[in-house]
Amino acid sequence: MLVPLLAGSAVAVAMGVYGRLHEPTGIAVSVAGFSGPMTVKVWLGTVAVVFAILQLVSALAMWGKLGSFSPSWASTAHRWSGRIAFLVAIPVAVHCLYAVGFADYSLRAVAHSALGCFFFGAFTTKMLVLPKRDLPGWVLPVAGGLVFTALIGIFLTSSVWYFTTFGVHL
Repeated sequence: MLVPLLAGSAVAVAMGVYGRLHEPTGIAVSVAGFSGPMTVKVWLGTVAVVFAILQLVSALAMWGKLGSFSPSWASTAHRWSGRIAFLVAIPVAVHCLYAVGFADYSLRAVAHSALGCFFFGAFTTKMLVLPKRDLPGWVLPVAGGLVFTALIGIFLTSSVWYFTTFGVHL
């Protein structure tokens, strides 16, 4: 457990330090069809959360926590929804780190920045504990729960904040 925790902590700290020391460029990812880079970010974040919810439901089904609902495809859905959620989150993180940096202009921005760093650190830890079979049974659900909780926190401090402040639009 020590190596995965140290690796995850190093990732989280490295992202925070980079975000704090890097001079924000203001240049962001823009995609045709969206009104601007911020809408790309909030919609990609929303897509990541949808796939993370699918991952949570599939994990609960795999572990028999949804009663009789335990389809044979749950493990495949779990793996692929996690992969997609993570892949969709990467351009969002690049946008945040490169264009904005570690934001500290409001409590919401600090929480968002800290949760973003924590998310990638927790994700690193989860991926490193995943193949280990000798760990207690609670480790993987706790690691997955922390990753999921961090992503929901990021979503609340970005996409939900944006949609309630500026409206839902592309």
